[in-house]
Amino acid sequence: MDLQIDDFYKDCASGLLQLYQAFPRRIALYVEDLIGPSEPDEFGLPSKRHESCLGALLWLADEGYLRFDSTLRFEALDQAVLTEKGFLRLSRALPDALARAEALPASVLRVHASLAQQLREALRSADSERLAHLTRLVFEGGAEPSGDIV
Repeated sequence: MDLQIDDFYKDCASGLLQLYQAFPRRIALYVEDLIGPSEPDEFGLPSKRHESCLGALLWLADEGYLRFDSTLRFEALDQAVLTEKGFLRLSRALPDALARAEALPASVLRVHASLAQQLREALRSADSERLAHLTRLVFEGGAEPSGDIV
């Protein structure tokens, strides 16, 4: 089993959600805030887990989901913010979430049906399969999001 891929999905979702919560402000996105503290190795280099999380954040930037000004050593992305692509993907409505919540007021429905909220719930419940599925929806770029609720 490729456990690093599960960690990748979790790191991407956590990083994007932290930026979504701060949007449109720029923030320092610390790896430790996403994965917790990790001890450096005997040479003072970050752990493999820490490196993987930073790598996931840099990949998100390379793929156009976020931008940042610089890295703070191996600890953080400085002045990070979601791009339009990242914001629109996270704020789009998921059709199955809309179907389950028809009786809700529009403002509540907009929040509860968003991909961002669904990711939050998957992270909170530690549902790795749902988290993987939802994170992959963030990366799907070919199809136009249905029920866009921005």
